[in-house]
Amino acid sequence: MGNRYLSKGFWRIAFEKYGTVLILLAMMIIMTFLKPGFLTVRNLTNILRQQTPVAIMAIGVAFTIISGGIDISGGSVIAMSAVILAKFAQVNSTGTFYPIIVPIIAGILTGSLAGAVTGISVSYGKIPPFIATLGMMSAARGVALIVSKGRPITGFSSSFDFIGGGDFLGIPILVFILIVAYIIGYIILHKTKFGTYIFAIGSSQVAAEVSGVNVKKTKILIYTLSGLFTGIAAILVASRTLSGQPGVGSGWEMQAITAVVLGGASFSGGIGTAIGTLIGALIMGVLTNSMTMLQIDPASQMVVRGAVIVLAVLLDERRNKHV
Repeated sequence: MGNRYLSKGFWRIAFEKYGTVLILLAMMIIMTFLKPGFLTVRNLTNILRQQTPVAIMAIGVAFTIISGGIDISGGSVIAMSAVILAKFAQVNSTGTFYPIIVPIIAGILTGSLAGAVTGISVSYGKIPPFIATLGMMSAARGVALIVSKGRPITGFSSSFDFIGGGDFLGIPILVFILIVAYIIGYIILHKTKFGTYIFAIGSSQVAAEVSGVNVKKTKILIYTLSGLFTGIAAILVASRTLSGQPGVGSGWEMQAITAVVLGGASFSGGIGTAIGTLIGALIMGVLTNSMTMLQIDPASQMVVRGAVIVLAVLLDERRNKHV
């Protein structure tokens, strides 16, 4: 009897620690049997190219969820950042253009500013994170439409294509950026005092304040960082398409949130990892790619993604029961 319960406990703990990795491997094995072309360098590279922007945005979303908040504005902030940086990436009528660093800075600053505004609203305005980011979602999409006049901004300088379309040693530049972004995210979250504050606020804001954590300033920085990573994602999207599109990113925030929760974070706060978030993002990427290869129609794909979101929430609830 004791061994049976021990066995159950062992498998539960094992699944909680390595479940997402096992799910990812299982999906890849199944797809390899169903579609031999799945496990090819070309297709795996395509998955990484397609999913990198969402995966990078998910880093910032992880910060907010671990702190006990949430950020649902990511998709719209990507659109706003993309169209604003596009203004600086265009070749003008005289054939001149800004150095590539200018649109890059414009994209990062736009995302960071959006995050800072949200952080101030949450910290000093006492607005619930869901409402604050919902407002930013609407405002950012509106700014994107106003700046672009509802049309894609094109005419980028050819040098900008290197970020989204270039490669080094046969590996897409996007992949290197993804790796660097997650190394930075890992260090911030798990190796700095600021990261400790994020977990502390998510576990108990009152206890964090008693311990001397400046909760308001920390939250502002958390949402600013979320916006910063979203700005980086916008740069990659704009570079890949060589355009700033006001409609880009719609629904991506849900993919990012799902990736974070699948990766082990809890909506209750105080739990989560950078590596888990990356694995969650890869699961979403493999899922999308698999449905496309299996020729599942777009409407049905939306249903499946919705089911995965619900599954992620159910997993979160189950984890909380065992805490």
